[in-house]
Amino acid sequence: MDDFLCPSCQNHIRVGDNIIFKVKNHRKQAALILLSPKIGNYSSIKHPSFETEHGEPLDFYCPVCNASLTSDIHKDLAHVILVEENGKLSDVYFSRIFGEHSTFKTDGDSVHVSGDDAGKFTYFKIGDKFRKYF
Repeated sequence: MDDFLCPSCQNHIRVGDNIIFKVKNHRKQAALILLSPKIGNYSSIKHPSFETEHGEPLDFYCPVCNASLTSDIHKDLAHVILVEENGKLSDVYFSRIFGEHSTFKTDGDSVHVSGDDAGKFTYFKIGDKFRKYF
């Protein structure tokens, strides 16, 4: 089974069939949100009292150390580490924008792009760190 780690504390953030995050919306409401560990599956589970609007940026945090998971590649992406069953590590970047489907998995040599909205993050918008993959 693939696992996911916080890039800051290296603790496991996958429990069962979900990756667990602490999130905050623009109204500063905080909640836990569960995301599918399958790249390309954009289903999520959250408490009904946590209000989100389509197109709203969410701030993602590690549920263990509370570190921000906003990537240094682009302000609209969050970053986690994927540990595949064979032990191979990859960086996974996904959109912080609620309802936007963009995911990038990179092992340092190539990038796997997923999601209908991934085109938003073009070569010119990504930044120098990510450009080497395009």
